[in-house]
Amino acid sequence: MSNDTVTADITRRRPGNLAQSLVDDVCRMISQGVVKPGDKLPTELELMAVGGVSRATVREALSRLQVSGIVETRRGIGTFVLNLPGSTVSRLDPATIVTLQDVIAILDVRISFEIEAAGLAALRRTDAQLASIEEAVKRFEHACDTSGSIVADFQFHLQIAQASNNRYFVDIITHFGTSMFPRARLDTVAIARLDRQQKHERLVREHAHIFDAVARGDYDAARAAMRIHLANSRARVVKAHEELSI
Repeated sequence: MSNDTVTADITRRRPGNLAQSLVDDVCRMISQGVVKPGDKLPTELELMAVGGVSRATVREALSRLQVSGIVETRRGIGTFVLNLPGSTVSRLDPATIVTLQDVIAILDVRISFEIEAAGLAALRRTDAQLASIEEAVKRFEHACDTSGSIVADFQFHLQIAQASNNRYFVDIITHFGTSMFPRARLDTVAIARLDRQQKHERLVREHAHIFDAVARGDYDAARAAMRIHLANSRARVVKAHEELSI
């Protein structure tokens, strides 16, 4: 696949979440077969030029794609599309999570399976997996910006899924990647108005409650903590958009 073909399918960015828009373009090209497993993506400079974005934006987009398991970067060679099992991208495309309704629908899906994943993690986790969850909690707590907190948040939920020792939970979360987090999808004035430090502290506490329940091996408490965490996320998104419409 030539880079000319790939860059032709990348649109110049509109104001909003620039990094996620670039991620969406790459996911769309994969789902449509424009780029295939093993294909090399354009260079950072080429993506900057065709998308009209900064190097920092390109690197953030590539970082999200790597965390989601969609691409890998080989030092000194370039960034390549990975072979995703079962062509999940074509069936469940993160790039289609666009509207408020889409984001809420994804949160509903997450509530339906992440609650059980947390409960199973409490029963099945190993000491090493518990240590990984604790490290993810700390990384999120010390994330200093929105982009960093999104990646750290994803890692926390991924570690919970891995501790459930059910690979299908891991597959689902890995597929959606950072796109399953509302602040990665919605760029609204209302959300921006919210005291970010206060919001971050709330999320840190919610993560800590989940971790504590998993550490105790308490199935019911882990499920309850995850349910509260995701329900609160859903409520925060709805409230932010209600405030925006006032």
